[in-house]
Amino acid sequence: MANPMNNISYGLFVVTTKNQAKHNGCITNTVMQVTTTPNVITLAVNKQNYTHDLIMESKIFNVSIISEKANFELFKHFGFQSGRDVDKFDGFTDCKLASNGLYYITKGVNTVISAKVIKTEDLGTHTLFIAEVTDSFIIDEAPSATYAYYFANIKPKPQAKVTKTLWRCNICGYEEEVEELPDDFECPLCKHPKSDFTKITV
Repeated sequence: MANPMNNISYGLFVVTTKNQAKHNGCITNTVMQVTTTPNVITLAVNKQNYTHDLIMESKIFNVSIISEKANFELFKHFGFQSGRDVDKFDGFTDCKLASNGLYYITKGVNTVISAKVIKTEDLGTHTLFIAEVTDSFIIDEAPSATYAYYFANIKPKPQAKVTKTLWRCNICGYEEEVEELPDDFECPLCKHPKSDFTKITV
């Protein structure tokens, strides 16, 4: 049965922050504006995520809103490896420093929001950061990528399994890749006939 929660519409974001020693960022779908006056957003981050620890320490973060121009490499870079193991900004050039001293992403995003944490809520596995927007600007007019758009257009589709047919000689192990062996086929190694071959699909 389908999960009704999957029908909630999500955006996709690169959230960036730092501590005294290191910049880091991660992919999330949990940013939401809650008020406009004052301009406040929320961000939920798993406590096991390295970015969570850095936001708890610095109390500031940037949100780069991912657009439909993004490619899968952006998701791999910020979503498929941990900042505890690698420096995600070492050699990464599609970024700039914002006025708050944190990186934001410059390619495959359309908007940047800088925020300062004003309150936190413990949600068990996650912390909800309630933050005041300190700056925001648009860098591209491309539409924002939704979670559904990501799955339909950005995430690579599973490759169809390619099968091939082999005929294996039961005597010497020689393999011939062909759909059907001719009736008069003879093993080129041991000279045994087709009747001594087994058809195998791999």
